Amino acid sequence: MAQKLSSIPARELDKFIEDNLLPNTRFRNEIRAAINIICTFLKERCFRGAAHPVRVSKVVKGGSSGKGTALKGKSEADLVVFLTNLTSFEDQLKRRGEFIQEIKKQLDELQRERHIRVKFEIQSSPWSNPRVLSFKLSSPQLQQEVKFDVLLAYDVLGQLNYIKPDPQIYAKLIRECTSLGREGEFSTCFTELQRNFLKDRPPKLKSLIRLVKHWYRLCKEELRQPLPPKYALELLTVYAWERGSGDTEFNTAQGFWTVLELVIKYRQLRIYWTVYYDFQHQYISDYLHSQLRRARPVILDPADPTGNVAGGNPESWCWLAGEALAWLNYPCFKNRDGSRVLSWDVPAEVDVPYRQEEDVPYHQGDENRTCILL
Repeated sequence: MAQKLSSIPARELDKFIEDNLLPNTRFRNEIRAAINIICTFLKERCFRGAAHPVRVSKVVKGGSSGKGTALKGKSEADLVVFLTNLTSFEDQLKRRGEFIQEIKKQLDELQRERHIRVKFEIQSSPWSNPRVLSFKLSSPQLQQEVKFDVLLAYDVLGQLNYIKPDPQIYAKLIRECTSLGREGEFSTCFTELQRNFLKDRPPKLKSLIRLVKHWYRLCKEELRQPLPPKYALELLTVYAWERGSGDTEFNTAQGFWTVLELVIKYRQLRIYWTVYYDFQHQYISDYLHSQLRRARPVILDPADPTGNVAGGNPESWCWLAGEALAWLNYPCFKNRDGSRVLSWDVPAEVDVPYRQEEDVPYHQGDENRTCILL
């Protein structure tokens, strides 16, 4: 970066994003070309010689490139391959390894063909049933390598021509996840919904997400400690904007400040959305209430109610909150006159509907905390 984010005045944040974080047209075209190469391979050739017939129902671009929030210079793409051969969540869990091995084998064979000018550097996995196949693609037509993560998924949504999935899909997910003890394991099945949740958001919100992701990367380099998932920060940014602004144009410094404030209040976070699932179905409602009663922070994946993307490691939030607290004194949160930028008024928790058998809403349970910042 020509100038560090920490030294940028609040009024120049938009220019900083435009100059340093937004991918240019050439970069986007190169990523698109690389993705097309792999998608064509997966759909038309990959499983042609498999011992048993394998049919790809669709290949979905996920991750930041699918959502339109990729950072400049981050040449990576997530592809989720949906197979008709996977007929349940348990099937996906048990059989994904065999299909990933087949993809790896076919990539190796493709590379040995003389007329192919694309090179693959495949990363080996120590697991017998790997969740993901990672490799780098290079080509004379591309300025840089593109890193791919290819994942396999059960096509539970089918052709997505509706806004809200049938509640029975989520009831099935919850039943299988809880019986297998694998909550959040099958979020790849809902990649299209994760992508759609962000894809059509205003460009300026996506720029704010890029800024938060860049800040997160700086924190990771500085701390060298485990941090919360990046996806949790993306969702926290969307939530801050929805509750604090909702406008297509807004003050970037205010939005950035609000996200960092929410990070500092991580012990209070209870955030969820009802875009794709809600409390109308009794079985799903009971499960959501139990999820939202868990130790905080809680940020439920808007596409997958079994995935608390903030959970698992409160200490990682403690590290990040410490950095956020320090950053609030930096120039990027100062006005021309030296006064602090005002944050949006955003609550750290979303209200939860009463359960029918309860007269009062439930309260957060006792939690053991090892880190107190405020």
